[in-house]
Amino acid sequence: MKMKPRHHISFKHAWDGILWALQTQPNFRIHLLLSAAALFFCWFFRVSPLEYLVILFTILLGLSAEMINTAIEAMTDLITLEQRTDAKIAKDVSAGMMLIVAMGAIVVGSVVFIPRVLGFVFG
Repeated sequence: MKMKPRHHISFKHAWDGILWALQTQPNFRIHLLLSAAALFFCWFFRVSPLEYLVILFTILLGLSAEMINTAIEAMTDLITLEQRTDAKIAKDVSAGMMLIVAMGAIVVGSVVFIPRVLGFVFG
């Protein structure tokens, strides 16, 4: 089935956005590195399919939240570089979103991996 050109362009722009985030955003690269580590530990500890899906969903949520945060910051900077209360609110709330997602990821990772690490070390 042949894709219409506008869909092709949409996918190209989406990939461009992912590549831009990867090339320019240190936090995005850190998330990818930690995600790779989490997936390695899923394999190493042979987590259940349900736990694997929860980890995978958490990874996707974290990467998505990081990209949303970056997009909001970029749009805010495009609108104004002045020190404005409403611009600060937009940036702070989007950073807060990322912090909540990161804290949730730590909880999920702890619940899944800490018992396995303790069992491996003290086993």
